[in-house]
Amino acid sequence: MPAKALRTSVALAAAVVSAVVVLPAAAHAAPTVTGAAATTVKGDDFNGDGYADVAFAAPSATVNGRAKAGYVAVMYGSATGLKTASKKVFSQDTAGIPGVAEAGDAFGSAVTSEDLDRDGYADLIIGATGENVGTVEDAGILTVVWGGATGLAGGAVLAEGKTLREQVGDMVKAGDFDADGNPDIAYIAQSSDIRLLSGPFGRDGAARATSATPDTDGDTRFLDTSVGDVNGDGTGDLVAVVTSSEEWDSRTIFYWRGTPEGFAAFARVDRENGYKVEGGEHITAGDVNKDGYADIVVGRSVDGHDSDVSIPMAKGGMVTYVPGSATGPQGSKAKVFNQDSPGIPGVAEDDDAFGRSVSINDVNGDGYGDIAIGVFGEAIGTLKRAGSVIVMRGSATGPTGTNAQGFNQDTPRVTGVAETDDFFGFAVKLVDTNRDARAELVVGAPHENAGEGSVWVLPGTTAGITATGSFSFGAGTLGTVAPGAALGSSFNR
Repeated sequence: MPAKALRTSVALAAAVVSAVVVLPAAAHAAPTVTGAAATTVKGDDFNGDGYADVAFAAPSATVNGRAKAGYVAVMYGSATGLKTASKKVFSQDTAGIPGVAEAGDAFGSAVTSEDLDRDGYADLIIGATGENVGTVEDAGILTVVWGGATGLAGGAVLAEGKTLREQVGDMVKAGDFDADGNPDIAYIAQSSDIRLLSGPFGRDGAARATSATPDTDGDTRFLDTSVGDVNGDGTGDLVAVVTSSEEWDSRTIFYWRGTPEGFAAFARVDRENGYKVEGGEHITAGDVNKDGYADIVVGRSVDGHDSDVSIPMAKGGMVTYVPGSATGPQGSKAKVFNQDSPGIPGVAEDDDAFGRSVSINDVNGDGYGDIAIGVFGEAIGTLKRAGSVIVMRGSATGPTGTNAQGFNQDTPRVTGVAETDDFFGFAVKLVDTNRDARAELVVGAPHENAGEGSVWVLPGTTAGITATGSFSFGAGTLGTVAPGAALGSSFNR
């Protein structure tokens, strides 16, 4: 399939899925603000039982007859991992959730989690970029669903747009960005503006303060954001991949350092020669090399641009690793990988979309952050865009192809069968839901079953991810409307 066709398919998927899925986001593991490889349970634990929980977005789902109203489903962790019997589904028609499910709301267009009210339970934060506010179309809304001893229930509005297509609630991230011990929320509006809600938050959703954040220079468009303590000072930093609104092929990595005064002015991530580190469309942060600093991993999944002539690694997609340090991202030590790199399963082919989603966590318990990489455009035999996921190991020198693993729906003991346009790997998340210090791999395939979407869970072991004991689920398990839902578009991250 030519690059133009792939970009078209991604755009179509984005229209079905959400603004976060356009070329951002995919799902990544919820980053920490400590630089640790594994995610903190507090930020993911909605019911306070000590186990991380997972939220699955279906922003294109029909709710009570309203097309593309959207919902977010949650499964709770346990000593044996995620339990399908624990599932809960939340939409704007759920009792206690603000608003009403309406066609095109895209509830679930962005999802993250954090303990906003400091009560010891993580809260679910949900964007709905298609929400109309009064007569203002696509103003967008950001909602919180409160965690508690019995799980998630009730909610409040955190922010809502006031202007046409403001799309409040896009690319939402949470962390303590001002070192006051309270979680804050950063989100993107109008694809180009960073908005900051400073905690603590009241049960009515009110933030202590709201503000704009130091912006990039020039006319930029955000593609994805993530949070991690890149300089190891205990305060969350914001990282992003951006592009010029006039020139798609200008993908760049930016870094906003968290300080007691909030975000410092942005810094571009450059190499030692002053030239920028080539960016991408998807970004995550976590400690890959176990040095206590969060590292940056960027996926550049869209190939076929003129610049690829001078970036041969871009063929089929590539992933860039930038280690963190006491002075921030070390662009001079950036490393690049694609499917032709030693040890990585597969072969770099046009339109594989290697790097469409990226997530960091420790899958084998050795303390290094491993990287899950979605390759939703991968052909399995003659089945185009069936999709796959690759897991690269972390090491003291960063990511390595040694012992890298690959999974798809034709992998033995993975449920289902690879089919054309499944988009397996469109979203990935590494998360330890059974508290055994080994993260499970959660995979979304939003085009499975002609756009219904499904989610897979593969266990982690001391040898890495395994298909043994894996399972999958879709709308039948959740009791939701299946057609066109695009379940598995993204996860809380």
